[in-house]
Amino acid sequence: MQLNHYLNFDGQAEAAFNFYKSVFGGEFAAFMRYGDIPSEQGSTLSEADQQKVMHISLPINATTVLMASDTNDQFCAQTNTVFTLGNNHYISINLEAHEQADAKRLFDALSVNGKIEMPLDKTFWGALYGAFTDQFGIQWMVNCQLEEG
Repeated sequence: MQLNHYLNFDGQAEAAFNFYKSVFGGEFAAFMRYGDIPSEQGSTLSEADQQKVMHISLPINATTVLMASDTNDQFCAQTNTVFTLGNNHYISINLEAHEQADAKRLFDALSVNGKIEMPLDKTFWGALYGAFTDQFGIQWMVNCQLEEG
């Protein structure tokens, strides 16, 4: 299991991560825009939202990865959330395919008396993923890769 920081931005993820890359060095391990979502997923995002960053990751060292995404109007409406500086940080729990049972256990246990943003479910990027705010107001993501990589 690996714990990482996951940041949300309101359209500044790419600029922020280009800055972080200039400070920490290295290369992006992942970079996807909302426009990259497969059409069968039913995305109805505006052209502006399609250009926003869906996911970006920058390895900092062998055990730490800084990750982020931009918010978009459709996601905020679906999850009844509003981007506010201060609520733009998650702790991301990252697990391997053989840890699916741990992913479910951690999601279920940590979200007790909290607010589920996205139920733990399979995704188009090949992972079991869910997000929630725990009973103490801390935002979490659980991402378990389903294929060994």
